[in-house]
Amino acid sequence: MANAGLCYEQLDDAQVAELNTQLAGKEALDVVRWAYDQFGDDLVYACSFGAEAMVLIDLIDRVKPDARLVFLDTDVHFPETYALIERVSERYPRLNIERVRPALTLEEQAKQYGEALWSRDPDACCRIRKVEPMARALSGVRAWMSGLRREQSPTRAKTEFVNLDHKFRSIKICPLIHWTWKDVWTYIVQHGLPYNPLHDQGYPSIGCRPCTQPTGGREDSRAGRWAGFGKTECGLHA
Repeated sequence: MANAGLCYEQLDDAQVAELNTQLAGKEALDVVRWAYDQFGDDLVYACSFGAEAMVLIDLIDRVKPDARLVFLDTDVHFPETYALIERVSERYPRLNIERVRPALTLEEQAKQYGEALWSRDPDACCRIRKVEPMARALSGVRAWMSGLRREQSPTRAKTEFVNLDHKFRSIKICPLIHWTWKDVWTYIVQHGLPYNPLHDQGYPSIGCRPCTQPTGGREDSRAGRWAGFGKTECGLHA
């Protein structure tokens, strides 16, 4: 039975700190189990189908095989990403994968904002195609899960297992905060998990096709996103 007591409106920073103290030293699977014990169907996994996602999906399958997973389908993802979703659906047939699309089609967006908005104002494009759909996806639920890792970038270095998400007025659970890139791939290989083949071509972080480039081995795994804009986050985690 999910705990109905934990919700954004009733938690403050001190209470969140106490929850993280209680979870300190726990394995990722323990945090996933704790999260579903607390929130049940009120927990949504927002999944990008990157390498971390493959790990989390496998961990979630051990705890709640019919979990709700939300994929923000911007209509400009790589073909490899869409193909991976089908492979994941076959491997985890009970998983409830929901594709959430923007209110505007690409044609409507181009008519209203001009062609290739992502090349001129990526923040506006992310707001329309990711942030606003995410807000709709989280409406009516108390918490969401993310594959953020502290090692990924300086902007994620202070992420905790349990976080107050002020943007979406929700609770954000991040079970993989202590995992390294090597840990992620060790798990994928050991468990024979499917993954996006673009990872083998120098893409550590895979988002929308126009805004993602291979990093050339750069240490910051977010370096290949929105090249030339000084932008490393789409706005979901800001």
